[in-house]
Amino acid sequence: MKKLAFVFIALISGVLFGVGMAISGMANPQKVLGFLDVFGVWDPSLLFVMGGALAIFMPSYSWFIKPRNAPISSERFCLPKNKQIDRRLILGAVIFGLGWGLAGICPGPALASLTIGNSDVWIFVIAMALGLTGTHRVLLRKEQHHS
Repeated sequence: MKKLAFVFIALISGVLFGVGMAISGMANPQKVLGFLDVFGVWDPSLLFVMGGALAIFMPSYSWFIKPRNAPISSERFCLPKNKQIDRRLILGAVIFGLGWGLAGICPGPALASLTIGNSDVWIFVIAMALGLTGTHRVLLRKEQHHS
């Protein structure tokens, strides 16, 4: 039953997320670059997208998710064990920011952009997958040597 709930929730939330990104323009790299260009010709319209999303998410989280002992689709919540702001977190955030700034698109919008026919994003998505996979393997190997 939990597996079916997970599939249903993933399907509905994925469709809502994709539709929202397409309608709001977040799947358009030029729109995202315009938002990030705070010292140039800044396009603040994505602030309304983020603000609208938070205005819906925050009360929904407080009323429906936070009071639960376990998620609908699993036996327990998967929460990070490391809650420290450490060197690895800061380095990862800086590298992520560099990639986001250079490409002008975040991973979610990049995937959404592919579905609306932006084939130029394939290079970014493939490079992102290679970066994720390669880094995961290196970090896993490093952790195995330390334990």
